[in-house]
Amino acid sequence: MPFIIGVVVLFAIIIIANIAVVQQSHAYVIERLGAFQAVWGVGLHFKIPFIDRISRRVSLKEQVHDYPPQPVITKDNVTMQIDTVVYFQITDPKLYAYGVEHPMAAMETLTATTLRNIIGDLELDQTLTSRDIINTKMRSILDEATDPWGIKVNRVELKNILPPADIQSSMEKQMKAERDRRQAILQAEGQKKSAILIAEGEKESAILRADAEKQAAILKAEGEAQAILAVQKALADSMAMLNEQSPNDQVIKLKAIQAMEKVADGKATKIIIPSEMQGLVGLANGLVEGTKE
Repeated sequence: MPFIIGVVVLFAIIIIANIAVVQQSHAYVIERLGAFQAVWGVGLHFKIPFIDRISRRVSLKEQVHDYPPQPVITKDNVTMQIDTVVYFQITDPKLYAYGVEHPMAAMETLTATTLRNIIGDLELDQTLTSRDIINTKMRSILDEATDPWGIKVNRVELKNILPPADIQSSMEKQMKAERDRRQAILQAEGQKKSAILIAEGEKESAILRADAEKQAAILKAEGEAQAILAVQKALADSMAMLNEQSPNDQVIKLKAIQAMEKVADGKATKIIIPSEMQGLVGLANGLVEGTKE
């Protein structure tokens, strides 16, 4: 009886030990008698004791490997240190298990050699300014090379590019000179724009002054013209009134003398008076002096 119980317990232990539960985003590669049998996906599975075995447990999640800096030489013989980050995912567990020995070490070596080949075709300046191009080329080459290993490379990033100290110092000096040049250009452009604005302001000011003087001259001329018209109108009105009163020759001659006085306007003007009006002038002067007394 104890023997039977022992056999049952041993049998139960063997059955439980050969039950496998595959978790989400994982896969198991199963071998039967040393040969590939199947790939188990998510769920509950049972393997035949002593015949089947789990050859490899594979994670199907996206993985990230940060590789240490690698020495690379550019086309113009500059040695620099570049470290890369590779984002990849296992898409075929069978190929991953049997495609290459030590797939992670193989991918690291492949990444280093690919990086050296790409940088070897570029000069220093191109290397520093072409990160996106280098990333794209590396991703394409690595994805194609690792496809037989059941690995898909999703993205490759150059993390750091470290040139030698002397090259870095020269680059910093070059950048400082470029910044100084841009500052000088901006300052010159600012002074140019300022001079243009000042000249335009002076031009507009001169135009406004000329317009103001022109308007003043026009207004003055219009005022003088209106004054002359007013005088002429008043004279015409007075002559019309005299004509209505039927004046004699003496009054007409007197009005003519008054008109001459207005023409002279108090200025040192020589006026020639006809002989027939001279007596009338003397009479007018006598009347004025008598009035003053």
